Amino acid sequence: MATGHENQLTRQIGEHLVAAELGRRGYVATPFAGNVPMYDLLAADLSGRAIPIQVKAINGPSWQFSAKTFLDIEIGEERQRVKGRLVLPNPQLLCIFVFIKKPGTDEFYIFQLHDLQDHFFKAYKGREKPKNVQSLHCAIWPEELKQFRDNWNLIDKTLTKIPPGC
Repeated sequence: MATGHENQLTRQIGEHLVAAELGRRGYVATPFAGNVPMYDLLAADLSGRAIPIQVKAINGPSWQFSAKTFLDIEIGEERQRVKGRLVLPNPQLLCIFVFIKKPGTDEFYIFQLHDLQDHFFKAYKGREKPKNVQSLHCAIWPEELKQFRDNWNLIDKTLTKIPPGC
């Protein structure tokens, strides 16, 4: 089991890998060391347009979440029922998930927060009855995000929707 120190290092490495990769792609990016709710860094282009980005990093095998972050779930005595999706505060928030591997082989998955919610809505609704009916644990593996791997053009698309200087 990972310790708090190991988790902190994974988070830190992930944020800095994303900031470095954004720099390679011509953006200015700065992490906030966990002090800002909902996002971990800001990325800006040369026009001054900036976007917040949520970074999640793992060094194996999956990213872990609570389903109650994304879904409205009713818990009964013997089963759970997904009533629908929750209203997200920023469904278009850019997310970059990093699978930290050996140097130079890290994997980046770029998508919007609503894409993650859509995945959990489909996957959680169809899951088998949990052993513990109170458990709201859910996870996503890199294989399930393959359509978003190296989807860096989403950053350009998102930034171009913002007027210059904003």
